[in-house]
Amino acid sequence: MSTRSAIGVMHGDKVKAIYSHSDGYLSYVGKVLLENYDSTKANMLVAMGAMSMLGKELGEKINFDDRMVYDTDNVAKQCRFYGRDRGETGIEFKTFSNDQELFDGVDAEYFYVMRDGVWYVSEGAEWKVLSEALAEELTKEAA
Repeated sequence: MSTRSAIGVMHGDKVKAIYSHSDGYLSYVGKVLLENYDSTKANMLVAMGAMSMLGKELGEKINFDDRMVYDTDNVAKQCRFYGRDRGETGIEFKTFSNDQELFDGVDAEYFYVMRDGVWYVSEGAEWKVLSEALAEELTKEAA
């Protein structure tokens, strides 16, 4: 079973968000977003629509059924999108007016939103700064 997430970017008081199917937990999607996606790249990511897998780069069109290519740190080299790579339609980003709409509108365990150049994460309740939540998670794992 996959750990689903939503990835979004704030635009004014609204968030544009997409669904991401795999590895949505902090130590994968959270870490990849934090280390590889600034405001510009985050907006380009969301514009691509729903995805199967987040990678370090947006990448180019690939055969959706081909095996993923991973870096030495076990992170996908590029994203796998349902629209671009599998030809699906109706997978565009959705716009939400508030947190509850986002939480109710995307079937996900984790929600990641970039606001003013800073990534935040929620598990459907309060928001935390992603860098702090990830550091806390890594501290727990080390203990």
